[in-house]
Amino acid sequence: MLHTKIIDIKKDKIIASKAEKFIKSSTYGASIIFTGTVRNVNNNKEVTGMTYDSHDELVLKSFKEIYNEAGDSLKIKDKVVFIEHIKGYVELGETSIIIAVGCKHRNQAYVLSRYIIEEIKKRSPIWKKEHYKNHESEWLKGISIKTN
Repeated sequence: MLHTKIIDIKKDKIIASKAEKFIKSSTYGASIIFTGTVRNVNNNKEVTGMTYDSHDELVLKSFKEIYNEAGDSLKIKDKVVFIEHIKGYVELGETSIIIAVGCKHRNQAYVLSRYIIEEIKKRSPIWKKEHYKNHESEWLKGISIKTN
């Protein structure tokens, strides 16, 4: 079972209790909730916030592909996954992504959660613009859109 969504920060926010409710089941003995937050320093620059942009349709497609591939490559067929990512300006300490997983065993849950975040970072067309204390900002290296 899979839930994916891009959250427009102007209209909504990521709520951990939604993820927890989605993955909660007596079928699964292990659950993990990973949240990524905006941190205050990156590459020795003082960060004040982050703007996320994405190609929503392709991001959601990549989330589904990652979920399906995890079943094949990790041999984890029985799983539940909740993924939401923010779009828009996010302040320090705010959540930009949540990945919640439920599996039968803890090792599966740890492996699956790590696999999903690493694959999203490598493959999903999500771009980050860092805003700095000196009022400058810059887009960080991101993932190019694959059209094939």
